[in-house]
Amino acid sequence: MSRVEGLRADSSHFTLEGKPLRILGGSIHYFRVPRPYWEDRLLKLKACGLNTLTTYVPWNLHEPERGVFNFEDELDLEAYLHLAARLGLWVILRPGPYICAEWDLGGLPSWLLRDPNMKLRTTYPGYTQAVNSFFDMLLKKVVPHQYSKGGPIIAFQVENEYGSYAKDEGFMSFMKEALLSRGITELLLTSDDREGLTHGGVKGALQTLNFQKLNVANVQYLDEIQPQKPKMVMEYWTGWFDLWGEHHHVYSAEEMTRVVKEILELDMSINLYMFHGGTNFGFMNGAYAVGLPAPKPMVTSYDYDAPLSEAGDYTPKYHLLRNLFSLYHTQPLPELPALQERKAYQPLVIQQHMSLWDSLHLTDKPFKSERPVNMENLPVNNNNGQSYGYTLYETIITSGGTLDSRNNVRDRALVFVDKHFVGVLDYKTQELALPEGKEKRTLSLLVENSGRVNYEDTLDDQRKGLIGDIELNKQVLRDFIIHSLSMKPGFVNRLEKSGPWVSVRPSFPSFFQAKLHVSSVPKDTFIKLPTWGKGVVFINGRNLGRYWSIGPQQTLYLPATWLHSGNNQVIVFEEQETDGKIQFSSIPDYGMPVDVQ
Repeated sequence: MSRVEGLRADSSHFTLEGKPLRILGGSIHYFRVPRPYWEDRLLKLKACGLNTLTTYVPWNLHEPERGVFNFEDELDLEAYLHLAARLGLWVILRPGPYICAEWDLGGLPSWLLRDPNMKLRTTYPGYTQAVNSFFDMLLKKVVPHQYSKGGPIIAFQVENEYGSYAKDEGFMSFMKEALLSRGITELLLTSDDREGLTHGGVKGALQTLNFQKLNVANVQYLDEIQPQKPKMVMEYWTGWFDLWGEHHHVYSAEEMTRVVKEILELDMSINLYMFHGGTNFGFMNGAYAVGLPAPKPMVTSYDYDAPLSEAGDYTPKYHLLRNLFSLYHTQPLPELPALQERKAYQPLVIQQHMSLWDSLHLTDKPFKSERPVNMENLPVNNNNGQSYGYTLYETIITSGGTLDSRNNVRDRALVFVDKHFVGVLDYKTQELALPEGKEKRTLSLLVENSGRVNYEDTLDDQRKGLIGDIELNKQVLRDFIIHSLSMKPGFVNRLEKSGPWVSVRPSFPSFFQAKLHVSSVPKDTFIKLPTWGKGVVFINGRNLGRYWSIGPQQTLYLPATWLHSGNNQVIVFEEQETDGKIQFSSIPDYGMPVDVQ
């Protein structure tokens, strides 16, 4: 088609090339789906009757160290945009750089927090300079994919739900200008819930709504503040996220379809958040703190009870939506793509293990410090600090007594005296009794960053590790040796190749090793660890994600694309207990369901 006039919002309908267009969109995040499955998931989106793909862009993955950029493999955004274009989908790009998304720090890189005065999502110079540098790199890649240049991108979202943060009146103007000054020419949007509409907009961008339950008064309000403009639900929440220690959220397929039908009958455009959730692979999950005494981390699965499941399966929601959307098409919808085969592999028995203490020689050189240093300010990763994983703090003590964290543990610490486990410190438990002893002993705190809060106004306070002093019998402890344990692929591969791997009865925490033999073409599967406590699974060196017996999630999705024919290396880091058996299932177990409130 000739490209003369892109997406416009000049009347009560969107138009593209002057003709009315209703956006029927779905969110699929490329960074939550294995790249070989992108096409499968996008074809299923199209077969459901949707015409538009929306995705966020995760700054923290694309710029893991300041000035070091990664747009390769699963992060090849341009390949994702090319694919959408080839499949005939429009794209709404939401480049953030803050994305919320139940993703660590809402997608912001943790190295921003090295600045003690950092004010995220404001015009604070330390923040705007970093945003400018990232956008220089990102938008150079994105500009050629705009509609006006023959690409699929018909609109860009300016920042993300700023109305619920709204700490700086000039910030949204800065964000809009950051896009325009770098060659973005397509329609600009903002998205907020009803309360956020007041402060979330910016002149020259169309405001859109986010919700799950339809309140017609909110739609009327949007109409009042934006008369004669198209109305759009930018995030229609098809399900909800899960937190460790709670139930698995579900949202009724019938109820969801009823609301979507009402939205369409109100002549609105819609984007399903999520259409397909995918997985928080590795340590990338966020945490939730709204209305809670302390933050709770998100689980590894981002299934979201979405129309397309975590493993790409059709659900009752999918079929109901497809029937509904088919009414808005003059042509029949594409055939449904076939489903991936799955397999429950035979259980594995752990052959060998290596204690955490024996693995320390394979980590970065330890850092000596008089006081505890939070992980972001450690002198590692070319002075970008540690972003994710665990940090081990060790110091010498000469007595027992009461260890007091003074609420400076972020987020959870296993405490050891001379490598013997004493207990856990976290937000709830801030004191522990240490066994008596006059001789010099080593006190160790293995502190886990469980995931940074991704929403609301505590973003500036998301430093992890030990963020201040701890006391023994009211005396402040000093002189620490600090090990950074971010468990990146290099470390995991060194672990496998070196040793000492032993077969005697394990101590904890430990790394456990097994081999998964795949005799033919690998198939998708789910890992089950019913007798394990808490830890992380690595497949062929890559971090699959965290498991935790408290649930709700009881299985980890293992895509076939992470496996190969022959022997696959499985390494599990377990904090406290196991019978040494790894099981597999062809179906997921997300835990006890509870309706979204």
